[in-house]
Amino acid sequence: MNYASFPFGNRLAASREDAREGSDFIDLERLLAMAKRQAKVVGVGAVIGLLLGLVYLQTTPPTFTASTRVLIDEGMNKMVDEVSATPVNMQTDAAILSQIEIIKSARLAAVVVEKQKLDQNASFMQPPQSLLSTLVGYARGFLQVFRSAPEIAGSPELTDAQRKAMADAARKEQAVAMLQNNIMAERSGRSYVISMAYRAHDPQLAAAITKAYADAFVADQLDASFDATEKAAVWLQGRLEELRTSSQKAALEVEKFRAENGLAAARGETIAEQQLSDLNAQLILAQADTAKARARYEQYRTIVESGPEAAVGNSTLSAAEAGNPLISELKKRHSGVSKREQEISAGFGPNHPQAVALRKEQSDLATQIFRELSQLSETYRNEFEVAQSRETALRNSVSEATGQNSSANQAQVRLRELQQQATALSTLYQTFLSRYEEASQQRSFPIAKVRVISEATMPRGPSSPRTSMVFGLALVLGVVLGAAFGALNEFNERFFRTAEDVRERLGVKFLGYLPLIASNEDRKDAGKTGNMGTPPPSRAAELMKRRARMRIAVDQPASMFAETLRSTKIAGDVVLQDIGSKVIGVISMLPGEGKSTVAANLAGLIASNGARTLLIDADLRNPGLSRSLGIDAEQGLVEAVVNDQGWQSVVKVDRQSKMAIVPAVVRGRFSHTSELLSSAGMRRFIDDAKATFDYIIVDLPPLGPVVDAKAFAPLADGFVLVAEWGATPRPLVRSGLGAEPQIASKVLGLVLNKVDLKKLPRYGAYGGSEQFLERYSSYYIDKSETKAKA
Repeated sequence: MNYASFPFGNRLAASREDAREGSDFIDLERLLAMAKRQAKVVGVGAVIGLLLGLVYLQTTPPTFTASTRVLIDEGMNKMVDEVSATPVNMQTDAAILSQIEIIKSARLAAVVVEKQKLDQNASFMQPPQSLLSTLVGYARGFLQVFRSAPEIAGSPELTDAQRKAMADAARKEQAVAMLQNNIMAERSGRSYVISMAYRAHDPQLAAAITKAYADAFVADQLDASFDATEKAAVWLQGRLEELRTSSQKAALEVEKFRAENGLAAARGETIAEQQLSDLNAQLILAQADTAKARARYEQYRTIVESGPEAAVGNSTLSAAEAGNPLISELKKRHSGVSKREQEISAGFGPNHPQAVALRKEQSDLATQIFRELSQLSETYRNEFEVAQSRETALRNSVSEATGQNSSANQAQVRLRELQQQATALSTLYQTFLSRYEEASQQRSFPIAKVRVISEATMPRGPSSPRTSMVFGLALVLGVVLGAAFGALNEFNERFFRTAEDVRERLGVKFLGYLPLIASNEDRKDAGKTGNMGTPPPSRAAELMKRRARMRIAVDQPASMFAETLRSTKIAGDVVLQDIGSKVIGVISMLPGEGKSTVAANLAGLIASNGARTLLIDADLRNPGLSRSLGIDAEQGLVEAVVNDQGWQSVVKVDRQSKMAIVPAVVRGRFSHTSELLSSAGMRRFIDDAKATFDYIIVDLPPLGPVVDAKAFAPLADGFVLVAEWGATPRPLVRSGLGAEPQIASKVLGLVLNKVDLKKLPRYGAYGGSEQFLERYSSYYIDKSETKAKA
């Protein structure tokens, strides 16, 4: 078993904060352990779920689903879209969803009801109900009883025809609502296909309604297209008259404004614009002529200002001028005379009469050339002045024309505004006229954008309830329900189950497990007694069984029960090693946890080992130890303490183990037990016993109901705490030890009593000692096994 190691010289703190209670992390191993413990609960939940699923299948009428598929086809209405007054882009998700909402609408459902006469169809209006629906209907009817119907004051009496009409309208509304609840429409993936389906208990009715829905949807698309085109044509017709009048009025205003402001146009331009353009062209030519005349005049004026001597040489620039043959001839003659003068001067000397005559002739020719050049300079000056005057006159004309054109431009802005307005109205009128003609033609095209691509057929088998799905869902729900109850059981688990619970949640040493004492034969006998109705066992037999439970450690020293008590003795020896005669109290929190059995067996085990042992029954209000041992005494602990007598006066000795026993004899109600246990006489009684015995085992009352154990605490060297496996709440033990620090500081450890060894491995962690109980069993031999071997 998983026994704790015992420190020397000190004790472990008896209580600490429960750091794990409700807040620790549950790992996978803990989850698996919980699942194993609650496997039966989960299994029961699964079976209940399957049974409920079977009941549901047996009580639910089958439902048949018929389906059809329609395509939102843009290609079928391509020609209509080209002339449509209100084109709609159906290639969006929103448009497809809008079509689905149209299918689910009350208007389309009303069309199907009217076409199929569903309000008069008994199988449609009153379908078979499942058990669940019937129960829900009964519940609603029961609740309706507690609701007071509103009183309609002053309501007139209705005739039979009015009542019939109201009943028919109510039936149609009910039929429409039922259709809307059972019709299904959804988009197929990302395509333009819409799948429509209808559920009904009659397969023929489901197919007929689905087909009627498809036809009604196609017809609705045709009607919607025709109505929209009709309304557009009517509106366009009225709008055309307004546009025609507005366009004509705008054109007349343009022409009237043009005439009032003299904005007559030729070749796309006004007269003022054409005049200004011509003057600008003439001004440019005049400026060129003036520049040319100025240059020519400046040239000849420079030659004339240079004098007659330089005139011949400078006149070369104008020699090529057309219309100056005289100057050319004079220059030619001047050149010939100069050449002859140079030849004669070179041959006969410069003073030769002929050379002198030639030089004189040369001077006369130069004077003639200068005079001609002076006349040309005056001529060119006059031409320059004429060109300059013409340029000035043209510039003034351009300025005047520009001012006139500016006024015309301001009027032109307004004219362009009127022209734009007239053009816009004319364009709009032409557009609306074209749309009106197109809309008029579109009314003759009965084409919808919807076509049926899969006709509705009668379903071959029911769509619901599906057996596999129902059983699977029922199984899952049952398992979930069982898991919920199992989790609730685990949540409510507040008891000691394993050594880990004792150490971690309580903070004390764990001394071991004490298995259930009842043998298999006792259980079989109890079962037979209950089944056959035989009377319960006699009082003598019951006393013998009690006595046997008090001597298990003595009769079966190789059992697991005795081994746990040996661990308890070792804990006392180790912790209390410096004390000669050890006083050990056996306590519990609640009555019935088996502390008296543990005390008797612990004392018997120690005595069997040769130690001098005294067992005291100090539970003076309920001396269960004395009754179980079957001691018939006249005096006991009370008499010895009250009369200040030693233990020898009331002691009883077990002949087999040589264990001394001080019983408790209670006569009537004795309520001052705590004063007795804490009295000086009790201290003298214990001191007297210490002089003789090595171990004094004291069976004390439970800590919960009375304070006797607290009163005896100063006389005890240590306490052994007994808790019932799976029955003693952990918070109770923790709060009890927290409230009694004097006892808690002396607790040697805790023993778990009445342990179900078959269930214990379910609570142990993987790798813990609880998982290896079967392998430990080869070291434990109880009485029945010993007899079998003999």
